[in-house]
Amino acid sequence: MKWGLVVLFAATCAAGDFSERGFLEFMGDFYPREAPNDSGHAVGEASFRYEMFYKPAPWLQFSVGADAHSDSHLQVERRLHLSLWDREVQRPAFALREASVTVSVKKLTLQLGKQFIRWGKADLLNPTDRFAPRDYINVVENDFLPVGAARLTYGGASDTLDLVWEPRFTPSRVPLLNQRWTVVPGGITLHELGPDYPGGSQFGARWNHVGRLAEFSFSAFDGYNHLPLIRGTAAGFQLFYPRIRTYGADTAVPLKFLTFRGEVAYFTSHNPQADQYCLYVVQLERQAGEWFFTAGYAGQAVTEHRSVADFNPERGLARSILTHAGYTIDTNRSVNFEAAVRQNGRGAWIKAEYSQAFGQHWRATLILGLIRGEPDDFLGQYWRNSYGMLRFRYSF
Repeated sequence: MKWGLVVLFAATCAAGDFSERGFLEFMGDFYPREAPNDSGHAVGEASFRYEMFYKPAPWLQFSVGADAHSDSHLQVERRLHLSLWDREVQRPAFALREASVTVSVKKLTLQLGKQFIRWGKADLLNPTDRFAPRDYINVVENDFLPVGAARLTYGGASDTLDLVWEPRFTPSRVPLLNQRWTVVPGGITLHELGPDYPGGSQFGARWNHVGRLAEFSFSAFDGYNHLPLIRGTAAGFQLFYPRIRTYGADTAVPLKFLTFRGEVAYFTSHNPQADQYCLYVVQLERQAGEWFFTAGYAGQAVTEHRSVADFNPERGLARSILTHAGYTIDTNRSVNFEAAVRQNGRGAWIKAEYSQAFGQHWRATLILGLIRGEPDDFLGQYWRNSYGMLRFRYSF
């Protein structure tokens, strides 16, 4: 009976459109300086990803993907379980990356399950990206996390309406207390309580218009901030996630020699500890041969200050000049540069990356990051964390 089901499943897949992809990656992270709470100079990591896609009919697709991680620095859990909701403090050893079904009928597309949802048009910072938590265990080298949601998209080439419902909250993963990306004031011992994750659903809507001269969208979100506030108690400190509403807009305007992009979102909350503020980014980008350039400014305007302590890299990059440039040397080699410099000069992060492919499957990447600044600045507080990273990836 078991083998009969296997043969039936294989025959079903053969009748449809089946594809797969994945990679195995080995990584080394190197830090010249010790941090007060982390004397390690090197971290070894290994990751494996497998994704498969099955399309039995033109209107129906199934997507499933999983990640496996291990490391030498206890950033990854040492227990064997499959993470379904990405709520672990450490990275899970095994995680469901994606599990969704997509149904498309004429102008209507419905995607149900664990998926990645990205809003916004800016390259440097996306204030309207409210369904896109990240893994910030390494604050400056981070990846997006998927969310379990229902996403309904209706529209055509000119106008699109996007509706999202997320029944279970997915937080961003914050730096570990006993490692270098958490900066603890000298002489203070902190005790961390378990995070206070909220219940309830999150909703979002976004309308996007593509016109002859410009593209723009408007969005609204009612849910929770995936970046936490911090409250202190007699027993220790605790992360919690206030309910917020955001109202956003973004635009992309192609000009003769440049493309202008802008994005803005206003954050409001009834929580007495949550600030009310506006985040925005404006940028110019240009493609010139094998080069591309992007430069802009991220700003912030606080309309009501309430919070005492938080962890918010989005606001940490505000009031900064942001740049991104890249050059494609040939089909196998490329270089990239990124930088964020605070307008008052109190913090800076500069990154250079060189990547080279070897044959069809292997790629090596070297990353160098320099962080400088003052201890009271979001970027400057990580001045001990300048780094080098080496990646070897086998893709299939």
